[in-house]
Amino acid sequence: MSATFAVIDASVGDTPAESNLRRELDADVAVYKPSEGEFPPSVSASGWRFDGVVISGSQTSAYDDRDWIHELTEWIRRVHLADVPTLGICWGHQFLAQALGGRVVDMGEYELGYERVVRLGEDPLFRGLPERFTSFETHSDRVAELPPGAATLARNGFGVQAFRLGNTYGVQFHPEYDRETAVWVTEGKDLPDERKRSVLEGITDESVEAARTSKQIFGNFRRLAERHQPVRRPGSIPPRTR
Repeated sequence: MSATFAVIDASVGDTPAESNLRRELDADVAVYKPSEGEFPPSVSASGWRFDGVVISGSQTSAYDDRDWIHELTEWIRRVHLADVPTLGICWGHQFLAQALGGRVVDMGEYELGYERVVRLGEDPLFRGLPERFTSFETHSDRVAELPPGAATLARNGFGVQAFRLGNTYGVQFHPEYDRETAVWVTEGKDLPDERKRSVLEGITDESVEAARTSKQIFGNFRRLAERHQPVRRPGSIPPRTR
């Protein structure tokens, strides 16, 4: 049976986030945009029908004081306690870490462009990926502290690039990006023209092709969700920290 996903499009305004995730998940999805007041049903409600949750990137910071972020935080904590497989990407990665007891901080700089990521150990999410792989990065915040009990799955010179806590995963990089999205995001950054030009020059046929390897994460996550048998766990989630 094919998995069904709740996709949380955390971007603000008209962006490629939804279309990119629909393409890469290649599954039955329902998309919700919390910045516009759209939230999925409670995991305990009769309308819950999802095998997994995927959370996109965003132009906001996970620690911004926004009503929809606070509401989404309470929602995702219940999802995590219900043991629903969850994957957060970039902002989603940071948001999950923060919501489950970790800490996210401003780096004071941008990681932007196709970068190398080093996988640590073995995990089903990274099945088929080499120890070192390429993916597109665009962020100026990072996970400074992981939630209690979380394991680091990947790193690079900017810090944690992937983590796991139970069946909740976060990846800092963007395996869903195509070439057009990489160009669109770079051109829209409030950065010096020289920096943007350098990144744009790095969006080559070779780098785009190299980054295709990281797209395997979506197939791996889909299989995890399809095979998963939920186990409700007792306990509580630590409060969000700044």
